[in-house]
Amino acid sequence: MPCGSGRKPDLLLAPTDVKWRQANRDFRKVGPQLSVPKDEKARPQRRQDRTIKDPKRTRSKEDKLPSSATPSQKRPRTSPLQSHIDDTIGENAAVSDSGDEINPLEYWRREFRWPKKYFEPESNMNYLLSRKKYSSSFRGKLSEAGSTAPSSTTRSDQNPREAKSAPYQSPQYNILLETKGSFMRKSELGIADTSKTVSRTLLEAEQIVLEDSLFQDDLFDETCEMIQDRNEAKVIQDIARLIIPSAQSLAIRGAKRLKILIESVNEGWDNSIALTKPRPQPDYAIGFKRTAFTEDQLKKIQPFIGGFGETSFFLGTYYMYFPLLTCEVKCGVQALDVADRQNAHSMALAVRGVVELFRLVKREKELHQEILAFSVSHAYRTVRIYGHYPVIDGTKTTFYRHPIHDFGFAALDGKEKWTAYKFTKNVYDIWMPTHFEIISSVIDELPPDLDFKTSQQSELGEPGLSHLSSQSSHGATSTSYMAK
Repeated sequence: MPCGSGRKPDLLLAPTDVKWRQANRDFRKVGPQLSVPKDEKARPQRRQDRTIKDPKRTRSKEDKLPSSATPSQKRPRTSPLQSHIDDTIGENAAVSDSGDEINPLEYWRREFRWPKKYFEPESNMNYLLSRKKYSSSFRGKLSEAGSTAPSSTTRSDQNPREAKSAPYQSPQYNILLETKGSFMRKSELGIADTSKTVSRTLLEAEQIVLEDSLFQDDLFDETCEMIQDRNEAKVIQDIARLIIPSAQSLAIRGAKRLKILIESVNEGWDNSIALTKPRPQPDYAIGFKRTAFTEDQLKKIQPFIGGFGETSFFLGTYYMYFPLLTCEVKCGVQALDVADRQNAHSMALAVRGVVELFRLVKREKELHQEILAFSVSHAYRTVRIYGHYPVIDGTKTTFYRHPIHDFGFAALDGKEKWTAYKFTKNVYDIWMPTHFEIISSVIDELPPDLDFKTSQQSELGEPGLSHLSSQSSHGATSTSYMAK
């Protein structure tokens, strides 16, 4: 680039361009020069030459200004988005050759090259396993851009029902999930025999049902007529808890073993590391409370949970650890396909969290083809129940669902009106205690002072947790986790 062009060098040119670097040195020595036509003699520069302005250019700029404005009145605006970017650049400070931590752009402006750190191969991929979320102001801007609802009427973790369901309306969302390793079907080999047995038990074991409710025999038909063709809010209000009983309500009524569970209602899983957009926001979800775990267990998983405003493989909402059941409510048979997509997305995250925990102690093979979570999709008279499980092939994990039952509870005079209710209570009473005991046992195996490295990039495109450097003797076992 000629030194006398009056143009500063492009800071984005590769630092290895020798000619450019030589030209840049000359530029700094000589300073900017005014170009001179060949047929004219160069005249000595005076100090005031540096302030020469093109009259035409000056006029064109003045023409663009409003009549009421002057250049002195123009003030630069600070964009919230740009402010966020600047903050991010500041946070990602580089280390200079002398070992000082500096802003990478400032280093480039000063040295005209990038720090050597960016050209050295990394010996490992150590990083904080929990991850920072967007700042509240930046996330608020994204919410405003992606939703037509006023931000003042919607919590950051809660979108209107119509808005949260919109991306799932298209059947193409199934393909999107498949690109992330989540399939809305059975795998070729299906589920393990132990999970088949457990599913039948959960479906067939008897449970005590409510005596005084809208599902009692003399009120059932009228209830079904009342909610027919009504919206989701009406269906949820009148019968949702008769399909999926509230675990916390049962605990208050005396089921002490359910005290370790916590539920969410229409809350976004803002604290779960995303698989794809949008983040899940189930109508109803169940997982474990923080207080379900001992202090020692919480200390061991703290590096993977992180602090305030961070995301984790092990969380749904900030207060829900290892989600195990979700429910979505829709109106109409075709709308149940939308509910199925929402549940498949949520359960992929739930199953992934358990698999990643087991990977830390090389026990992930125990989870191969085992149901690790459940989902229920229902409308005003139809229910679908699924079990969700992983297929593990080395470092690759894919997620599938197993159809447990699909039925209309209004048919045959309400013969199966309590089927989903009993199934869910059996999940709470029979399956959940064993599931929690196994998760706790894996956490207990984690050493108190974790020495870990991140694993290779998973084949789903998301980095996963890795094995610990000091492994337990369970590395070679493949015994079914429910068989223990």
